[in-house]
Amino acid sequence: MVAIDPRDQTPIYAQLDRGLRAAIATGRLQPGDQLPTVRQLAVELSVNANTVARVYGDLERDGVLETRRGVGSFVAATPGQARPPAEHTKRLRAFVTRVLADAGAAGFTRDEVVGELVGRK
Repeated sequence: MVAIDPRDQTPIYAQLDRGLRAAIATGRLQPGDQLPTVRQLAVELSVNANTVARVYGDLERDGVLETRRGVGSFVAATPGQARPPAEHTKRLRAFVTRVLADAGAAGFTRDEVVGELVGRK
């Protein structure tokens, strides 16, 4: 499901967060799938259980996971919702850059494009 690379300079917390989000975003984990318990995943990955609990908690606050008391943690997000917010911003900026480059190549100014997008005439 998720792998941790001890040689990677990225903190274990970030690797686990990224790995779970990627598993959901690529469809390896589907909405409704149950995740291993905090202890199970910590043992499986040889990491501290507090790290796993923190990641689960953060993903729950972001709406990616849902925890049901006494039952477990489940995937709550669709693949599109699982992406980190920073990735959304990064992808939006890349999209806008492409649009403005295409507009410039077609002879339109940035102000013309923005005006058209917001409906100014």
